[in-house]
Amino acid sequence: MNASFPFNPMETRRHFFTRGGHLLGSAALTSLLGEAFLQQASGAASASASKGTNPLGPHFTPKAKRVIYLHMVGGPSQMDLFDYKPEMPKWYDKDLPDSVRKGQRLTTMTSGQARFPIAPSKFRFEQAGQCGMWMNTELLPYLSKSADDMCFIRSMHTEAINHEPAIAAMQTGNQVTGRPCLGSWASYGLGSMNQNLPTFVVLVATPTNREQEQAISSRLWSSGFLPGEHAGVSFRSKGDPILFINNPPGVSDSVRRRTIDGLNALNSLNFQRTGDPETQTRIQQYEMAFRMQASVPELTDFASEPEHTFKMYGDAAKTPGSFANSVLMARRLAERGVRFVQIYHNNWDHHSNVSGRMPSQCKDIDQPCHALIEDLKQRGMFDDTLIIWGGEFGRTIYSQGGLSKENYGRDHHPRCFSMWMAGGGAKGGVIHGETDDFSYNIVKDPVHVRDFHATVLHLLGFNHERFVYKHQGLDGKLTGVEEAHLVKPLIS
Repeated sequence: MNASFPFNPMETRRHFFTRGGHLLGSAALTSLLGEAFLQQASGAASASASKGTNPLGPHFTPKAKRVIYLHMVGGPSQMDLFDYKPEMPKWYDKDLPDSVRKGQRLTTMTSGQARFPIAPSKFRFEQAGQCGMWMNTELLPYLSKSADDMCFIRSMHTEAINHEPAIAAMQTGNQVTGRPCLGSWASYGLGSMNQNLPTFVVLVATPTNREQEQAISSRLWSSGFLPGEHAGVSFRSKGDPILFINNPPGVSDSVRRRTIDGLNALNSLNFQRTGDPETQTRIQQYEMAFRMQASVPELTDFASEPEHTFKMYGDAAKTPGSFANSVLMARRLAERGVRFVQIYHNNWDHHSNVSGRMPSQCKDIDQPCHALIEDLKQRGMFDDTLIIWGGEFGRTIYSQGGLSKENYGRDHHPRCFSMWMAGGGAKGGVIHGETDDFSYNIVKDPVHVRDFHATVLHLLGFNHERFVYKHQGLDGKLTGVEEAHLVKPLIS
């Protein structure tokens, strides 16, 4: 058997039944060998599991040790938040010029419209910080205080025009699902800082307004072709944080320990026979689950947080599952050594009722995002914790559906959108990229999703061209096979 490819998932039916025929015999043999053998085999398996897969290690000294990625599911409207367009009020209800649209692809939700009327933002913009960033201070009064700590990118773009492929591209570098996501790459490259907690944790926050949510599936935090141990572990906001983490009634810790030892011994035998790396992952996950029985209760007990922390993050921080609560949890995870925390916040798909939904969405994220920056500073963690905020694409300047000066809707727009980073080597106070007067086309310093990924990997200590994993004879990369560029102005 080739040592580089010890496991063949395309085995023949004859091979499958041959292995299956020995299953009961192996179980019986293990039983006859007795408790001493089980302890020896499980001890070896536990030792292997405690180590896990050795991390690749950075190519150079990282600026960021950890990441907190805040993904706004649905595509936030850039011209209502960070891409100020003062000329647009003069264009109210006029048609978007063909010279601007240039026959570009539209979604089926607006391609049939007879008109594409301009919808200026109804919200107040002001310059914030010493950097003078124009942003929506009406809905983001707290976050605007952090303008000089943030690195603004107003020229993001992608090819994806619908949610599922766009989110997949933003998270995994490819519109086709099944590839490793950014969190899994970070786990694979840098490894764990706390053996009692997962390296990569996912939190799905519940928005206050739930008018139009997008589906969020575990495909987004899959490890893809990387070893399974690098997949994200989803924490729940209700009940047990992780399903089946606690012992069932009548099962003591000692019984749980013996059960896991027995399973590990059998899995260890199976690994010796097949060489399937996922068997090692299974052993490691059993061990991690056992250790988490002690670490998770302390992690999720917010009673130790002083009252001033809740005042900083806002009243919603006490509500399980809220965005504020999730961000506070992300800080607790980060300070306990979790390498990558991903938070999804839904309902940014503003096809209609921008005036009703945008204030609610911004209220959810405004104070907690500012608090996270300040909290990390106070704990000496800001400089080596990278915060990422953004969605999968932007919105159109023209209105979808009815239009008034007080209300409008916006369709998907992949040609340009805004994101920001803070801490972890991102250069605070930078305003990178420009779009035209309509926030429709990029006119300066475009940043593709691949470029963004290359830059994030650089902050984590990796050259994106060399950060690869052999898969089916190819060098798999987060940035894929097309050219990607490091965006140096974003790096401190």
